[in-house]
Amino acid sequence: MKLVEPINFIEEKINEDLKNGVYDHVQTRHPPEPSGYLHIGHVRNIILNYGTAERYGGICNLRYDDTNPTKESEEFVKSIQNDVHWLGYNWHEIHYATDYFEKNYEIAVKLIKEGKAYVCDLSPEELSKYRGTLTEPGKESPYRNRSVEENLKLFEEMKEGKFPAGSRCLRAKIDMASPNMNMRDPVIYRIQYTTHHRIGNKWKIYPSYDFSHPLDDCLEGVTHSICGPEFEDHRPLYNWVVENSGLKNKSRQIEYTNLYLSGTILGKRNIKKLVNDGIVTGFDDPRLYTIAGLRRRGVLPESLKNFVYATGVSKVNTSVVDRAFLDYFIRETLNQKARRVMAVLDPVKLVITNYEGEDEEIFTEDYPQIEGNTEKHKHYFGKELVVERSDFLKEPIPKFFRLFVGNEVRLKGAYIIKCTSFDEDENGNVTAIYATYDKDTKSGTEGANRKVKGTIHFVNPHHAKKVTCRLFENLVAEEDSESVEKNEADTDGVRINPNSLTTLTNCYVEDIDFNENERYQFVRNGYFTLDTDSTKDNLIFNRTITLKDSFKMPKL
Repeated sequence: MKLVEPINFIEEKINEDLKNGVYDHVQTRHPPEPSGYLHIGHVRNIILNYGTAERYGGICNLRYDDTNPTKESEEFVKSIQNDVHWLGYNWHEIHYATDYFEKNYEIAVKLIKEGKAYVCDLSPEELSKYRGTLTEPGKESPYRNRSVEENLKLFEEMKEGKFPAGSRCLRAKIDMASPNMNMRDPVIYRIQYTTHHRIGNKWKIYPSYDFSHPLDDCLEGVTHSICGPEFEDHRPLYNWVVENSGLKNKSRQIEYTNLYLSGTILGKRNIKKLVNDGIVTGFDDPRLYTIAGLRRRGVLPESLKNFVYATGVSKVNTSVVDRAFLDYFIRETLNQKARRVMAVLDPVKLVITNYEGEDEEIFTEDYPQIEGNTEKHKHYFGKELVVERSDFLKEPIPKFFRLFVGNEVRLKGAYIIKCTSFDEDENGNVTAIYATYDKDTKSGTEGANRKVKGTIHFVNPHHAKKVTCRLFENLVAEEDSESVEKNEADTDGVRINPNSLTTLTNCYVEDIDFNENERYQFVRNGYFTLDTDSTKDNLIFNRTITLKDSFKMPKL
């Protein structure tokens, strides 16, 4: 299934700029902060920046917004690159906000000399009080009218590390009565004594995101700064910095609505807390909706891209999308690509009492979903098999067409069998099922025309691999699913589903060569992929998603 992303309002604005000669090319940037792993909500930003540049024959740079050393690390830098490449995109160049610190500093000095910035001694608490409210204007700092000479001297001393962290800052001199609170003399430099993962202790002052981001866009030659809706209120400040920078290249900021997924925990802070609290095993835990977690779970990049295309791009309203919508695209992609294999996850022994002789080769199709594909693999029918425990009932119920005493079913790709009896232990647990087979009903022969209502799968344990399977449910308990929408909930108040992970260690799967790059449909059990924890002698499979799908695709 391949969807084509329709033209959106961002491209309409770009087309307008190109037509009017504002720009003669398109250059974007993907500017993540390396403070955590990217998640499903970031996929839209990746697609919009890299994909838009591709469609216009332009370029997109990967630029790390590394202006907050307390939260950032090289691990996150590398994970972001892995995610972008996995999604199928390539950047033109890699840049860091720290690459531009010297130039940022020069422009800050320029603003001081022009009377557009000043050093302020208000504490963070005082800054908040002086800022005012949404209904009341702010109050000017008593340090606002310092002389240019004094501001230059103090700013240089800030750079040299002569003052404690938080004791002084550099503020833009704009308008303390502005209805937009971001324009009320915002902080553009702060003192910070934290070792940076990339530049060490070279800098004692750090530019704010609102200051460095527009400057870096201009310095790189970015034409269109595509970002989330949280930056719309910051756009006047973005434009102010650009206009007063003295730089020739001017960038245009365009905002779009964020993407949230119902019933999931997103947000770097919340995900990091789940990791730190040991609720999940790491940032790539398959229960997380990080890109790394989805990749480890077996989701394919085409699924995420088609999902984002189908959700569209809007300027208004934060979009919360039903998780079932994403599941639909995951299934659609896997259905076309997954190799069919039989596996029994909860085995119970099945004895064919009237079968004699050697185990018999049975051939089944690898890709029956692909028209014209004739690839097959062999597995084995024989006297001793295993089937799913759920495929047998001691006492039949209405519309149960699988195994119970006296009933016939077809073993997929093999014969029709009839259940004759079963064994159970002292606790009533079934330990063995007994059946006879009809030797004239082999699949692929004339006898296969005899119809029965039920078909079940099986594995011959003597020609199989014993493996571990991990089954996943939503991490958030169902009763709390709504509370985590839009990333509003603190993870402290969210109940974790105790069944979010089930590990089965006694599973049997056909004896074939498994590949970590391939996806598999375990017949009737869902789609699976090899986990990164697997070894040659210990195969571990993650279930990507079940086969059941109650979601109906709407007309797009």
